[in-house]
Amino acid sequence: MTRQLRTLLVQICGALLLGATLAMVMPHAAHGAVIATDDALATQQASADRERVRALVLRPELAQSLEKMGIAPQDAAARVDAMSDAEVRSLAGRLDALPAGGALGNTDFLLIIIIVILVVVLI
Repeated sequence: MTRQLRTLLVQICGALLLGATLAMVMPHAAHGAVIATDDALATQQASADRERVRALVLRPELAQSLEKMGIAPQDAAARVDAMSDAEVRSLAGRLDALPAGGALGNTDFLLIIIIVILVVVLI
């Protein structure tokens, strides 16, 4: 009985030693790093832009227009979620550059004036 117990004890110690050795040799999955402030701010900005674009896609007026084109609003929101941060940032920047509801730019206003003058001259 002593010989069997000794053999079992040696096998258990060998298994524990092998497990400890493998645990030290295997690479760890988690690596820590310092995140730059610019990167953290860019991530927050991208998240805010993504939410803003997503909210725009889910607006009732735009949802109706998308449905007329055959795109479900949920699919459009899923596509916004699938976009990269750079794509969302670009789209949000273009949305900011658009004129607010019905505002005419200088070129549009000049074009209308020229058309009105041509119509008056021709009549």
